[in-house]
Amino acid sequence: MIERRLRYRFANPALLETALTHGSYANEFSCESNERLEFLGDAFLGCVVSRVLYDRFPSRSEGGLSKTRSGVVSGAAFSKCARALGLGGHLRLGRGEERSGGREKESILAAAFEALAGAVYLDAGYPRAFETFAALVAAALERGDFSPDARTELQEVSSRRFGRLPSYRVVGEEGSPHERTFEMEVSVSAGVTGRGRGGSRKEAGRAAARDALGKLD
Repeated sequence: MIERRLRYRFANPALLETALTHGSYANEFSCESNERLEFLGDAFLGCVVSRVLYDRFPSRSEGGLSKTRSGVVSGAAFSKCARALGLGGHLRLGRGEERSGGREKESILAAAFEALAGAVYLDAGYPRAFETFAALVAAALERGDFSPDARTELQEVSSRRFGRLPSYRVVGEEGSPHERTFEMEVSVSAGVTGRGRGGSRKEAGRAAARDALGKLD
């Protein structure tokens, strides 16, 4: 199913299996998780997205391209790509993550998408992997799946209105190592703060930024 939607067939299917293996499953069954592939895929996707945007927006400035990229290279955006491929239904999760709805968690889906990119890169090499994921990014742009990252938007608003950058801090953390939930607070100006929760610090930070933006609006 995934290979059909991806339009790519793995020469080494074990790479696909690893890309779908969350750390919680790897911890329970003593196998390799997708974390190393996620690391590789994150760097690879940054390059792919930059090239797609460079070609797609020939008149956009460096600053404009950077702002657009911040909305594309994010957990929120990559989780949408993961859902489009149906990755959630094929993830290998530990019992705790399974019970807590891990198949729908933004952070887990985004990590799986990045790991999948890393797996294709290792399996096929750069040209074929670029072709595959550039098509996915372009299709997501057409669907309007990507939007500016809330943290970037808050930074711009805060700088413009108050002459200072937002300040983030972790105010809560709970759960086991593979089932963490974070709560972040962002301070924008005197009396203006935002709070948010998520399965990673980045996800919680985006939620806090969205909360602060809503109060500023």
